[in-house]
Amino acid sequence: MSRYALWIFLFAALAGSSVAAPAADAAKPNVLFIAIDDQNDWIGTLGGHPLVKTPHIDRLAQRGTVLLNAHCQAPLCNPSRTSLMLGLRPTTTGVYGLAPWFRTLEEWKDRVTIPQHFKAHGYRTLCTGKIHHGDAGGVQQRATEFDIWGPGSSIGAQPKQKLVGPTPMGNNPLIDWGTFPHKDEDKGDYQIASWAVDQIKSAPKDQPFFLATGFFLPHVPCYATQQWFDLYPDDDSVLPLVKDNDRDDTPHFSWYLHWHLPEPRLKWVKDHHQWRNLVRSYLACTSFVDAQVGRMMAALEDAGLAENTIVVLWGDHGWHLGEKAITGKNSLWDRSTRVPLIFAGPGVTAGGRCLQPAELLDIYPTLIELCGLTNRADLEGISIVPQLKDAATIRTRPALTTHNQGNHGVRSEGWRYIRYADGSEELYDMARDPHEWDNLAGESELASIRAEHRKWIPKSEAPLVKNSATRVLTYDKTTDEAVWEGTKVRRSDPIPE
Repeated sequence: MSRYALWIFLFAALAGSSVAAPAADAAKPNVLFIAIDDQNDWIGTLGGHPLVKTPHIDRLAQRGTVLLNAHCQAPLCNPSRTSLMLGLRPTTTGVYGLAPWFRTLEEWKDRVTIPQHFKAHGYRTLCTGKIHHGDAGGVQQRATEFDIWGPGSSIGAQPKQKLVGPTPMGNNPLIDWGTFPHKDEDKGDYQIASWAVDQIKSAPKDQPFFLATGFFLPHVPCYATQQWFDLYPDDDSVLPLVKDNDRDDTPHFSWYLHWHLPEPRLKWVKDHHQWRNLVRSYLACTSFVDAQVGRMMAALEDAGLAENTIVVLWGDHGWHLGEKAITGKNSLWDRSTRVPLIFAGPGVTAGGRCLQPAELLDIYPTLIELCGLTNRADLEGISIVPQLKDAATIRTRPALTTHNQGNHGVRSEGWRYIRYADGSEELYDMARDPHEWDNLAGESELASIRAEHRKWIPKSEAPLVKNSATRVLTYDKTTDEAVWEGTKVRRSDPIPE
């Protein structure tokens, strides 16, 4: 066994055991690892919405480099976070749905995650809020994921009853939004930010930390206090641009990816006069979370740690607010795949704005390089340190997003290509058509563009792992039938409104 292979073996063993990790160089940079749930590109520095107010995240971007063309590996919480934390694509892990927790799978039960790799290098690892999807396997399992756990993810204060009436797919308690009398201090995200601030202030001076903080908002139910609503006009100027009959040139299979989801269609929010309320709620929650990010940035400054802390801020996937006639995620368009991804701190050029494609999968190897840890040869992402040093550095690999088996979106600097399980396609010229309104897949003169993007689609895909559940779609080519969570859906079936 080579010395390199021996180190990898030892790190993997240490990550899942009670053996003390080797001492780290105290001069190594700290890491503040910030996740935001369901956060699309409606961030000031990303330009996704003209009215959004996120001064603290924008200031963080000015301190470092923002990846303006960053995309998730899956437009759904569990597979996206599993991919990011393990450094593997959904097509490798077989985790495509909201379940299972990857530690329940024999193949991945001992796989070293990002914080475990840092722990093996002597870092003190801490977690609060939503980083993994779900409970991270209970108390015993949690102890192997991070050294110290703070408050878990929670909504916090809620109204006595839903603010929005039953949606078409049932009275799901999560599908709600608006404002009601409560205090910011009563919100779960405020409390996890407070805990993170306390950890920063009391951080030991002789050991670097890896502090993961995962915000719940603007995930539904997106409730905010009135002060955040007041940032946005109560008129239609807040609404995103949509095109009537936008789906007329998209394949029928594109509907299968969000078949019978609890999130209502655009028609429903329009008919029930909820579209503006939903958009304002999402914007208000985005600004509220921005303020919590600001509290942590201030704590780093006050503690004298800002200059030696790498901050990485990311969202697990985007969210539609009427675009493509839907709300929610579960699509392969930019609104669902494009996410905030910002690095700041040692080794990162200030004021960088990178247009090259990037993936959440790249966070793992990038942090390893920035912090000078032992490299891992088993990661499927690639370091974006070259782009963090010089935002103009060319990257030839596009970003790949997968939603269930056989459905893939390939995003280069100028194009988006989508191929569905039944072979149907979409192609968008993102420079000319950033809203993805005109599907050019049928244009013969663009055959070479389609072919160039198609070559990045995986040649093989891991099957669904056991106990896969919720938001799982499969397709049978022999019968041309899709099966949505056990129910067959056909092209002749009416699209749910």
